[in-house]
Amino acid sequence: MTRDDLFNTNASVVATLTAACTQHCPEAMICVISNPVKSTIPIATEVFKKHGAYNPNKIFGVTTLDIVRANTFIAELKGLDPTRVNVPVIGGHAGKTIIPLMSQCTPKESGTEVVKAKAGAGSATLSMAYAGARFVFSLVDAMNGKEGDVECSFVKSQEADCAYFSTPLLLGKKGIEKNLGIGKISHFEEKMIAEAIPVLKASIRKGEEFVKNMK
Repeated sequence: MTRDDLFNTNASVVATLTAACTQHCPEAMICVISNPVKSTIPIATEVFKKHGAYNPNKIFGVTTLDIVRANTFIAELKGLDPTRVNVPVIGGHAGKTIIPLMSQCTPKESGTEVVKAKAGAGSATLSMAYAGARFVFSLVDAMNGKEGDVECSFVKSQEADCAYFSTPLLLGKKGIEKNLGIGKISHFEEKMIAEAIPVLKASIRKGEEFVKNMK
């Protein structure tokens, strides 16, 4: 399926489910993994706004699969344990909007040689279920009082020149405790962000207009 096919299928599913959430569990943490996340999160937001139940700290676009893939890809290249590698992946959740910050990779030496090797050569079959579970477990742990849990997620944001953007978030009892932002990045990564913004803006607008035109 193309992203357009996904949009046509998933937009109404996400709108229907989030509308039900506004009625029956308006205080719930909403984690949307249905693609295209860069459109379905604006849909979830607009539906919650429509029903007067919107809280920006409680609506998350789950992009964890990108982090899991980046960690595994680098671990395979460097002969490391993927659970010990951490690459923040910012931006969106498709194509050129996926921006792995190799300059912030830990351990430090892992990221330096693979800046230009993004996409294509990585492991493409990693489990969406694992990625979704990892994000939700982190969020539930934070809700139960665990401190210091950080996950990247596509959320309402002021960190870049568009209304939604994925960055590392410190999670807490009430959802987003603090948006940790983009941080210090390389010139190459700045260029990737600049190229991603117009694509993100178009996808965000598409999601917002879908809700506006809903009967």
